[in-house]
Amino acid sequence: MSITRRNLLCGVSMLGVAALPGLPGCSGADPVDDEPRPASGGFPSPSSERSRAVFQHGVASGDPLADAVILWTRVTPVDGDAGVQVAWQLALDVDFTSVVGSGTLTTSAERDYTVKVDAGGLEAGTTYYYRFSALDGSSPVGRTRTAPSGGVERLRFAVASCSSYAHGFFHGYRHIAARLDLDAVIHLGDYLYEYGSGQFGGAREYEPAHEIVTLADYRARYAQYRRDRDLQAAHQQHPFIVVWDDHESANNAWKDGAQNHTEGSEGAWEARKATAWRVYAEWMPIREEEDGKLWRALRYGDLADILLLDTRRWGRDQQADASDGETIADPARTLLGQDQEAWLRGELARSTAAWKIIGQQVMMGQIPQLMNPDAWDGYPAARQRFFDILTEERVRDVVVLTGDIHSSWAIDLAPTPLDPDSYNPATGEGALAVEIVTPGITSPFLTESEAKTHEPVALSNPHIKYVNLWRRGYVVLDVTEERAQAAWFQYDAPERQDVDELFAAAFATRRGESHLLEEEAAAPDREDPPEAAPRVA
Repeated sequence: MSITRRNLLCGVSMLGVAALPGLPGCSGADPVDDEPRPASGGFPSPSSERSRAVFQHGVASGDPLADAVILWTRVTPVDGDAGVQVAWQLALDVDFTSVVGSGTLTTSAERDYTVKVDAGGLEAGTTYYYRFSALDGSSPVGRTRTAPSGGVERLRFAVASCSSYAHGFFHGYRHIAARLDLDAVIHLGDYLYEYGSGQFGGAREYEPAHEIVTLADYRARYAQYRRDRDLQAAHQQHPFIVVWDDHESANNAWKDGAQNHTEGSEGAWEARKATAWRVYAEWMPIREEEDGKLWRALRYGDLADILLLDTRRWGRDQQADASDGETIADPARTLLGQDQEAWLRGELARSTAAWKIIGQQVMMGQIPQLMNPDAWDGYPAARQRFFDILTEERVRDVVVLTGDIHSSWAIDLAPTPLDPDSYNPATGEGALAVEIVTPGITSPFLTESEAKTHEPVALSNPHIKYVNLWRRGYVVLDVTEERAQAAWFQYDAPERQDVDELFAAAFATRRGESHLLEEEAAAPDREDPPEAAPRVA
């Protein structure tokens, strides 16, 4: 088996950023072994002081294909190095006795000393271990997995979103890291927040302390996030499949502006949007498109196609006021843009996978009592066009994954769910898909007392099967040929360093039904998952 290394994914010329001080702090117990790892295969020990200084931001992988995966790290220059040569290795075992790929490349201030390798020629459905070396230091070992091909019996994904650093510790990422049987982590956006310290949450301080606007600002904020031990652990153990939401640029963004952007005093929106995308592309383990296109498809054999949408920066019309019914009802309004809608139609029509999993940002299901003009409720014509695609192309077994709203929901997606003649809540007849909404890792929606008032109102809608409006957490999506199950794992008080995770609920839809039914327990973990990548003490 041979490995081909594609070119380093380079950005355009950019200003340098000073190295950030400090080493990762720990917000909780690590999920895997913390014993120091010795040097091996000519690479320095990742536990050495030099290695810690050079590789402060850990490792990551993402966008897995059946034969390739993106590998990522960042080098912190020691003496203001103009360019840094970085070596990488890929192996079938954690001790690198079976190295199957290696190479060298150079990074520099032009892309904030980040490094990406698109490692190809890999075996499908296989776990690999990878590492980097530079400036006499070595990165922690990362663990990744390619997508399977052909016949696939079972898939397991963690689904996460909305991690406000200022609202507490990333317990959900730590628990996701410990789930060694996952195929990947699907992150639906709001990976970080643009606010300054104290503007939204006060449990932890931001770097920089002010709202991020400039190139240096965005880079510094990503660097702070990636020094978090729990987020590092999740990236170290699993490949990420990511899309962005609004806070990676600014709150309630749309294609030509954002609620949290002041034209003039904060520069031009087009410049800020371009900067946000540029830094996102530098720091996230994705394949970069020159035009900034984020919507794409990933195949997981004959069991699932994962279709990732951009409901933010690509084609979204400006949000209307909730009271502006005329604008909201405009049949020309779009959330995706015509080209992305056409792409989605084509992908769904061509898909032969058992399940079509759509990863996107904002809630699609209707909530009459809570008009949210930032969600699909504010773009009903666009939602109806989505339903039309499913009907006209005869597409079944669609699972829509949603983040953004910092709460947990299970919803049957029907065009007119309040009409008993067109939707039967007992059988799901009339529903065209189902929606799974993952809560925030830390970002809050309501308090517990507020939730107790509003949850019964939400559940009075026949298509809404489950809701929790105050706990934080994540979802584990377990997919077989017969059914797709979502299990919510939740916790409260993320500002505390120690919290107990609880299994909250599980709902599943069976092939051909588009109807969520509650199940007593989460699907069991896989037995004998591949060995964890070792944490660095």
